[in-house]
Amino acid sequence: MGPWELLQLCTYGLAIVTALLLWAACARGRRRRRTGEPPLINGWIPFIGKALTFRKDAFKFLISQQRKFGDVFTVHIAGRYITFIMDPFQYVYVIRNSKQLEFYEFADKMASRTFGYPSLSNFPNLNENLHRIYQYLQGKPLDIISDHMMKNLQHIFEWKCSQATDWKTEKMYKFCSFLMFEASFITLYGRDPAADGHNVISEIRDKFTKFDANFPYLVANIPIELLGVTKKIRKELIHHFLLRNMAKWMGGSEVIQARKDTLEKYELLQDYDKAAHHFAFLWASVGNTIPATFWAMYYLLRHPEALAVVRDEIDHLLQSTGQKKGPGYTIHLTREQLDNLVYLESALNESLRMCSSSMNIRISQEDYILKLGGNQEVSLRKGDWIALYPQILHMDPEVYEDPEVYKFDRYIENGKKKTTFYKGGRKLKYFLMPFGSGISMCPGRFFAMNEMKLFLILFLAHFDIELVEKKPIGLNNSRMGLGILLPDSDIAFRYKIRSF
Repeated sequence: MGPWELLQLCTYGLAIVTALLLWAACARGRRRRRTGEPPLINGWIPFIGKALTFRKDAFKFLISQQRKFGDVFTVHIAGRYITFIMDPFQYVYVIRNSKQLEFYEFADKMASRTFGYPSLSNFPNLNENLHRIYQYLQGKPLDIISDHMMKNLQHIFEWKCSQATDWKTEKMYKFCSFLMFEASFITLYGRDPAADGHNVISEIRDKFTKFDANFPYLVANIPIELLGVTKKIRKELIHHFLLRNMAKWMGGSEVIQARKDTLEKYELLQDYDKAAHHFAFLWASVGNTIPATFWAMYYLLRHPEALAVVRDEIDHLLQSTGQKKGPGYTIHLTREQLDNLVYLESALNESLRMCSSSMNIRISQEDYILKLGGNQEVSLRKGDWIALYPQILHMDPEVYEDPEVYKFDRYIENGKKKTTFYKGGRKLKYFLMPFGSGISMCPGRFFAMNEMKLFLILFLAHFDIELVEKKPIGLNNSRMGLGILLPDSDIAFRYKIRSF
């Protein structure tokens, strides 16, 4: 063996020994379970812990750990220690402890890092002032913005009708993305009357889609510099929301105007930072609504009996209110009328049950003993994450018979909305949680539900629709824990104007 080969061998040996020593040091320094703490699942890879297994399939992983360790356990995931509460009867004890188990600081750090604006904590009362604006998505203001959404959707559907005199084939997710993004954008932000609205919004949507593809990595704290052109795309998207550009848009909503007014009061916020806040609000408005709309539509088309019942309910409502269907006719529905479409709402809730995968997170503000029901106590350390994972509840066969089967009328009982579900003979307080819980519950959930209902009402009222491909569509787990899962592929469908 020559000197060069010997040097290489020594170098490789030194690298291996160094790696082993580092691993041993990390293993020795890793967390150990203390008295009163839940079972601890560390994993054998330093820092990474069980992150890879969790990311591969969080649902299966958590179920397997529950069988081994019970309803409360702590998992080391990428440097974080997350205590999972698996029993839905114990959820309330986490949700109501908002003082010791904090959410807003965690959400602020994640959002500021993801969307590129400074932490809200740097600006007195900014978080509270922005949160107060969500009143424009409730009550009478909700009726107003829903009416505007209905008009904008109808305008786009009329345009689609002009292109669909015979069967027209498209990809379903792309179709839902186009319509929901454009209608939502115009409803919230307005449009530039001097520009080609479809082209401008399509350009923003295309960039948004590219950014959204890397959203899970940003949330996971992967530096944006490592994500290719994502930083450039984010900057271009934020540029669209600079005040000088938004000033050109006409017909925007009260909620956006209120956000603009509030952000303008903070002189230390740069124009770019304010624009980044508007971009973040856009993502919050459509990032989950688009895939949720896809799943609602997909499941209806996969189940003709569900489609027939929901369509009949819509037709009956329109007929009873003297409204005509088809191109050229305007449909108007009140909130009460939307709420009375029980089969439509049940079908929508069922698709949300099957495709939502949010993780409700709280952060322990101090070493703290969390008191649970049944005289149980769990010791938590300062900085620990506490997580509820509602997908476990949504797919629990004790709560939902045949949970992997789509049943469009699952949330109906004796012709009315069903709100009573049981596990082990006990009534559940929480049984459907696609929008989070407590202080982390989505403040725009009422508008989101209205948007999806309006989309389906108009689509079913205007068009005959059917699947072209019969392949089953699965869930893409890349956004596991972050809301509505995307489909693992798109699927072709066709539509044409209904015969009346």
